[in-house]
Amino acid sequence: MAYWLFKTEPDTFGIDDLKQRPNQTEHWDGVRNYQARNFLRDDIKEGDWVFIYHSSCKLVGIAGLAQVVREGYPDHTQFDSQSKYHDEKSDPDNPRWYMVDVKFSERFNKVLPLKAIKEMPEIRELGLVKKGHRLSIMPVTEEEAELLLLRARG
Repeated sequence: MAYWLFKTEPDTFGIDDLKQRPNQTEHWDGVRNYQARNFLRDDIKEGDWVFIYHSSCKLVGIAGLAQVVREGYPDHTQFDSQSKYHDEKSDPDNPRWYMVDVKFSERFNKVLPLKAIKEMPEIRELGLVKKGHRLSIMPVTEEEAELLLLRARG
């Protein structure tokens, strides 16, 4: 079991949207960065935990927790010419982009703000606190995950 942080814009799709989906489950599509794609395709496994991080909003931070219920598979939006995530160079026989399915687990009572995360002296390896790190999907160490959960549930 591993931990991950997935960034999303809550006005597009946030933790509350995930909670309201049938079976509280949704595919995580539209990732168009190769390193993040590699995580989705190769590293993220069923049973892994995902911190849902709200970005580009009034209160930026970790809003809740989800669990991976389906490992990486081709992102269908790359083949849909009507989708904003369409990729005309992607080949169905050799897909370029991948997604996973996640299931709602928990919405924290309050968002754990980025500012508070940056002030936690034990959180140093998380890409979120490193300058220039802009990935939408990133690994979280087990130690950092435990600290973030304690603080978020605090």
